[in-house]
Amino acid sequence: MPRSAFVAGLAIAIGGAVLFSTKAVVAKLLYRYHIDAVTLIAFRMLFSLPVFAAVAFWKMRTEAPLGASDRWRIVGLGLIGYYLSSTLDFLGLQYISVGLERLILFLTPTFVLVITATFFKRNIGPFEWGALALSYCGIVLVFMHDLRAGQADSTVLGALFVLGSAVCYAIYLLGTGEMVRRVGSLRLVAYAMCVSSVACLAQFFILRPASLLVQPLPVYGLSLVNGVFCTIFPVFMTMAAVGRIGAATASQAGMIGPVSTLFLGYLVLGEPVTAVQLIGTGLVLAGITLLSLKK
Repeated sequence: MPRSAFVAGLAIAIGGAVLFSTKAVVAKLLYRYHIDAVTLIAFRMLFSLPVFAAVAFWKMRTEAPLGASDRWRIVGLGLIGYYLSSTLDFLGLQYISVGLERLILFLTPTFVLVITATFFKRNIGPFEWGALALSYCGIVLVFMHDLRAGQADSTVLGALFVLGSAVCYAIYLLGTGEMVRRVGSLRLVAYAMCVSSVACLAQFFILRPASLLVQPLPVYGLSLVNGVFCTIFPVFMTMAAVGRIGAATASQAGMIGPVSTLFLGYLVLGEPVTAVQLIGTGLVLAGITLLSLKK
């Protein structure tokens, strides 16, 4: 591969990771307008659904139809991977800092490893145990820092919500492994996002009055940013990067996410960046790097 093509692919992967991580900062800005997680995620999906629906319709017209089992599996994956995971994530962001949220979500590969070891009887070697311990030490360090800096009950609740989000996404990743090869990544993501969007919008209309769709103008602007720049762009940029430089290198580039979120939280939200947070972030990144090198 020419160096220029590799650099371009790497830049796309880094850009996608930074944009995806920015959703936490945008969510914090939206919460200042006193909307809740149900309303926030409904607006996010409202702005992103047309694009994913267009891609899904195009794939339906150009690809062979899916079997009934694949359709039901995609429905299940969409509900777990994007609906439930996103809902728990945005619920958690009401209580914890964007830096801690991103670090917990970044533990997803470790949850994949633990789930496969527990349910599929895969052995975890000493090297992998060491990498897991390193990552979780970093999380505990940042968590204890945030616990002392804020309200203990809300920090614990928010961390549990985001932890549930990471576990749900790990289950989604395990479920998509075989389907990506058979269905195709673009088609799978488009279908799953459509399922998630419908579920999020249905949840809003069931739990909230339609009058909440009327919001101040900044809510629409931030929701547009959340739907387009923090959802649509990262999804397609990540797929483009994987196509150019491969999944392994693209996932390594994604490690910029927690670091970018930490500093964006400082620049945009005024959240402090302390030595403890930097050390904890470094431990998490080191642990995930060791896991990826082992693979």
